[in-house]
Amino acid sequence: MLGFTRLLNFLANLIMTISVFALIVGGGYYLINRPYFNISQVSLLPSKGNALNHISPASIQSTINAGIDGNFFTADLNFLKEKVENLPWVRNVEINRVWPNKLVLTIEEHEAYAKWNEDMLINTWGELFSGNRDELPEDIAYPQYYGPDGSEKLVVQRSGELATLISPLNMSIKEMYLSDRYAWRVVLDNGIELVLGRDGGAELVDPYGGQQQAINFAQNVKRFVSTWPLLLDRIEDRKISKIDFRYTKGFAITFTPEIIPEETDKK
Repeated sequence: MLGFTRLLNFLANLIMTISVFALIVGGGYYLINRPYFNISQVSLLPSKGNALNHISPASIQSTINAGIDGNFFTADLNFLKEKVENLPWVRNVEINRVWPNKLVLTIEEHEAYAKWNEDMLINTWGELFSGNRDELPEDIAYPQYYGPDGSEKLVVQRSGELATLISPLNMSIKEMYLSDRYAWRVVLDNGIELVLGRDGGAELVDPYGGQQQAINFAQNVKRFVSTWPLLLDRIEDRKISKIDFRYTKGFAITFTPEIIPEETDKK
């Protein structure tokens, strides 16, 4: 009889514990799903040292509204982060909850460095991103780069080297081309075309194999920089259109043809 009484007491305590637990869980579920905790505020902040010049708050808000599934407690922030980072001009976003119904998005915007191929952009990290080129500031002359898929970091690296080397000449890059055979061609802002040949120091694997007749990128550019003052003294009023450095101990210069106006017969 004593054992039966103990069993009844145990069962009564167990039922009481389960009831209290169910009450707590049910109350908690009811509480966290109250409309009071629905996300009703979204704030955007630029990351440190960054500015939001191209990102539309309306597009961010629309993306959050469409992607959010839950409230302050249950919203999947990783899912929202992925959605926002797929928007144009967004490089990175950190999302934090602020009691009781607010999300704060700290956004790093892509900083455009150059145009890439037909419709992409390259940021200052050498990363490709999508963005409306019409939104680029008109007072900045962004260079145009072309290259095979996956070569953007190499092109950015070489463009930085080239910009440093030609800076004493007060010239800048207008266009830069890397062919499928990893040969370089550059158009400067003064219209001169530099043909630099194949890159023996390319970090990417040459899809055609081998490095025969490969050139030293920096060495050829230094030759151009060192000979430029001499060229100016010798070419007089002629205009250079192209300099070909694909030679071991020299280079070939192509001048812009002079246009001589035709004389008309007087009647």
